[in-house]
Amino acid sequence: MTQLRLPLLLVGEPVVLPGMVVPIELDDAGQAAVDAAAASADNTLLIAPRLEDRLPDYAVLADIVQRGRTPGGEPAVVLRGRQRARLEQGVSGPGSALWMEVAPIENAEPDDETTTLAAEYRALVLADLQRRNAWQVVDSVNRVSDPSALADLAGYASYISDSQKRELLETPDTKARLRLVIGWTRDHIAEAEVSEKIAEEVRAGVDKTQREYLLRQQLAAIRKELGEGEPEGADDYRGRVEAADLPEKVREAAMREVGKLERASENNPEAGYIRTWLDTVLELPWHSSTTDSTDIPGARAILDADHHGLDDVKDRITEYLAVRARRAQRGLEVVGGRGSGAVLVLVGPPGVGKTSLGESVARALGRKFVRVALGGVRDEAEIRGHRRTYVGALPGRIVRAIGEAGSMNPVVLLDEIDKVGSDFRGDPAAALLEVLDPAQNHTFRDHYLDLDLDLSDVVFLATANVVESIPQALLDRMELVTLDGYTSDEKVAIARDFLLPRQLERAALTAEEVELTDEALRLLAADYTREPGVRQLERLLAKALRKVATKLADESGPLVIDAADLRDYVGRPRFTPDAHERTSVPGVATGLAVTGMGGDVLFIEANAVDGEPGLTLTGQLGDVMKESAQIALSYVRSHAAELGIADVSVLDRRIHIHVPAGAIPKDGPSAGVTMVTALTSLATGRPVRSDVGMTGEVTLNGRVLPIGGVKQKLLAAQRAGLTTVFVPSRNEPDLDDVPAEILEALTVRPMGEVSALITAALEPVGSNEATPENAATAA
Repeated sequence: MTQLRLPLLLVGEPVVLPGMVVPIELDDAGQAAVDAAAASADNTLLIAPRLEDRLPDYAVLADIVQRGRTPGGEPAVVLRGRQRARLEQGVSGPGSALWMEVAPIENAEPDDETTTLAAEYRALVLADLQRRNAWQVVDSVNRVSDPSALADLAGYASYISDSQKRELLETPDTKARLRLVIGWTRDHIAEAEVSEKIAEEVRAGVDKTQREYLLRQQLAAIRKELGEGEPEGADDYRGRVEAADLPEKVREAAMREVGKLERASENNPEAGYIRTWLDTVLELPWHSSTTDSTDIPGARAILDADHHGLDDVKDRITEYLAVRARRAQRGLEVVGGRGSGAVLVLVGPPGVGKTSLGESVARALGRKFVRVALGGVRDEAEIRGHRRTYVGALPGRIVRAIGEAGSMNPVVLLDEIDKVGSDFRGDPAAALLEVLDPAQNHTFRDHYLDLDLDLSDVVFLATANVVESIPQALLDRMELVTLDGYTSDEKVAIARDFLLPRQLERAALTAEEVELTDEALRLLAADYTREPGVRQLERLLAKALRKVATKLADESGPLVIDAADLRDYVGRPRFTPDAHERTSVPGVATGLAVTGMGGDVLFIEANAVDGEPGLTLTGQLGDVMKESAQIALSYVRSHAAELGIADVSVLDRRIHIHVPAGAIPKDGPSAGVTMVTALTSLATGRPVRSDVGMTGEVTLNGRVLPIGGVKQKLLAAQRAGLTTVFVPSRNEPDLDDVPAEILEALTVRPMGEVSALITAALEPVGSNEATPENAATAA
């Protein structure tokens, strides 16, 4: 291959390919290269793109066509690219130009594949030129027969970037270059077709809009000549507002919006927003209210017929009715007055009838009932509504509930109020503060309506599972009514009077075809479900009746399901009393706790192992419960003699306290006395009585402090088969709320000192007693 020595001209742009004729503005280095080339015999130089970090690998042999100056007076030259060449090395030469030794690259003879690729590229280029009506260039392209020269024509294409042109320069193989430009040209044509389609659609849309505008103007003129009004337009809304029974301020606001609608053109998007707002205002029942029932005994009878027990709630509703009836008799009702609404929050575990109680309250009052589900609501606008400036704006759930009820004084049930969350969109619980405050909600303002709405006559009922999850400011505006769950006798009565008739109807059975005895219902409630409510109990009844329906399809005659028959209908019992088994070894005590699902028993296990003295806690315990364990261990160590611990060396080993059901998070101080009892049992080797449960916070001095949820804990103790429960002395007044049957079934012993509790809770000395040496391993 012939080696040539030529001056090199580096340019930032454009990228020159063989066959291209381009003008180049020269700097000092470029001027030196052109001068050196002009001084040579063949008037040739190298031109290549300038790179930031190195010399390029390829250049183009170019002939100087013309030298001159730009209109601005700068030196310039016109070059014609001739042939690719590979740069080999720098060499010395005359002048200040950069001289390079290069190897020219000859194009291979075209084969069939090359000819095919060239024809495909030529067709794409001609199609693009014809689409743009560039007919003057078509002949020039058709005259190019060499495939390599045809590929290099891409240097003139505006849609190919400089980096792509450099890639073409550095691709000496003709086939590879043709494949590159074919791909780029296809992409360009596809993109151009999409752009043209979009532009055509935009033009068509604009033309259609203009045409519709002209037609509407002509139609309006024709209607005006005929004396006809706009159908369903501003005139229609003006008549509807004037005919509607609206409060004065609401009427003024509505008429202002009607005026805006009359001035707005049909193409103004605000016209649609105004119509939607007016429709919402006109649909609200501004002066529609139901008359409350004044039959107090009748209302109480409705509550008793719908729900068993729940006397606190029924008493509160009955009191509310009685006061309203008395105020009505004496003419003391004030329309839109403050404080006339009732706000109750029903807190209790699932399945005790909180939600269904709202419907019963509405029936007792003779009011409409609306349920608003708040579980998972995180947007403040769900309560207060969206501003009308937002696309898709809607009034809040309170306003929608009023509209749905068709009355200004419905019973609104705010379900799962403890499940309300907050995020960057605001805090819905904070928006509920005004809604649920009887002193403020007579002027509640929804963001969408932007009008005062009187909610003072609405009866709000809220439901929650956990009172601690309700913000304190919100809880302060409501009256708290606690539903702690049902006793075994109450569950049997509910199943017999409410659940069984409902499930019989759903299974298409009658009481003559199947009978469940009270013993069967009691066993279902005791050994098949351990829940404070009756939801799971109803599911089991439905399961049993489905099997009954299947049997009656093959057999005839009534079926009686007794306790002994339950295994055939609902399977084996899921729960059996296990406190005796769990506490048969020292170091295990039975505590009582309250969760979101109601009361439950909590076994606490203590063990001593070899290792560095200290305390290990397991069972996914919260910080407060961990501190209770530290306090319990400190108390037992400091009062070992008083607690009857003969050998304190057990407490000097590594103590491990575990609370089973490790997958469930646990926290709270009420397990303090249980931990002290478990540690004392471990150290003395005396097991804890299997029939004993306990609850209470303990101090470092051994005092038993009061706790919450006494009723739920006693219900859980009764369900678990315990007979004796130790509670703090200061919780003794809470026993007044516990049903009499629970107090009869349990021996409740108030305790002020944990030492006295331990003395009564541990098995007597000598009965199944283990020695302190093997107490750790026994546990």
